[in-house]
Amino acid sequence: MVNKMDGLDFRSLVSAIHQTHEHLAARAGRAVNVSLTMRNWLIGAYIHEYELHGIDRAKYGDKLFVELARRLADLKVSNCNRRQLYRYLRFYRLYPEIVGTLSPQLRKQLPFDLQDSVAKTLEPKKVGTASPQLRIPPDKLIQRLSYSHLEQIIDLDEDFKRVFYTIECIRGNWSVRELKRQIASLYYERSGLSRDKEKLAELVQSGAEQAEPKLVIRDPYVFEFLGLKPAEVMSESDLEDQLLDRLQEFLLELGHGFCFEARQKRVLIGDTYNFIDLVFYHRILKCHVLIELKVDAFTHEYIGQLNTYVSWFKKNMMREGDNQPIGILLCTQKDHTLVEYALAGMDNNLFVSSTSLNSPKRKRYRGFWKKRYGR
Repeated sequence: MVNKMDGLDFRSLVSAIHQTHEHLAARAGRAVNVSLTMRNWLIGAYIHEYELHGIDRAKYGDKLFVELARRLADLKVSNCNRRQLYRYLRFYRLYPEIVGTLSPQLRKQLPFDLQDSVAKTLEPKKVGTASPQLRIPPDKLIQRLSYSHLEQIIDLDEDFKRVFYTIECIRGNWSVRELKRQIASLYYERSGLSRDKEKLAELVQSGAEQAEPKLVIRDPYVFEFLGLKPAEVMSESDLEDQLLDRLQEFLLELGHGFCFEARQKRVLIGDTYNFIDLVFYHRILKCHVLIELKVDAFTHEYIGQLNTYVSWFKKNMMREGDNQPIGILLCTQKDHTLVEYALAGMDNNLFVSSTSLNSPKRKRYRGFWKKRYGR
């Protein structure tokens, strides 16, 4: 960053403003993420305390989380459905030492019984009694990982597995997507079976997608925490951004009848929030059309993801008179044989096409529409 104004030329002026913007935007994003993490931890702490000492807790019993979620929804408190409340409670119980990062003002807001447990938590621990989580300083935990990162780690079922992914994620500055990918690829288990763990770690970290500080506030949890609409969550894909910036041309190339409904439509499937890149309704064909945009070559995992979305729409969004929804997967490259086998046996209407930064051509879909609907 430019420190001296003497001899400042126009290029240096632009550079100084740009660097200042990047630095402070990233700092603001980190501050929001820390606040969100602390909020969720405190929610878990309050629930924990209520379950132990709430004077009317017997009145709610097993319905506590359902009723609490309903009341909080009425008050428009974001991301406090029943599943999330369970997660916040688990977050608190797994990482009680985070209490040490609370400001004096926040500590004063805690119930007296919880303040006593706070004091005990902050007492020095005897050697050999510390839990695995204490290997990672709590201030480092909340400063380096967003709540979206922590949520992936909270859901893991083993202490050392959580520690492993936490350390690797911080070490590699992984994005949330990269953390999910490494968990799904059983990196922890593969590391345990590997003879050369260091070499495996180097290979993983060298190909890992890193988190960009300036994109930290694009986290969907942060958007809701700040009161922004989920539809405003932007994709990190340059391909998607360029296609959607030319949405009118994109629709015209696909053909007549497409009515835009949503971008990055959020749907809750089981315990997981998912985001469908594009959702249209075709007024002539009388069906929803879901489009997933991928910035790399086709894989069978992508068709499985799209099939899940189409199945969810079929069950939850179809109305009387609607035809079954259609899924379109756009990739930069596709292996026709792999696509053929990936689609084999699937009941849903799925279609795969390769694309570049140019819009997909209408003629690629004409045969599909005609075959399926006679139009």
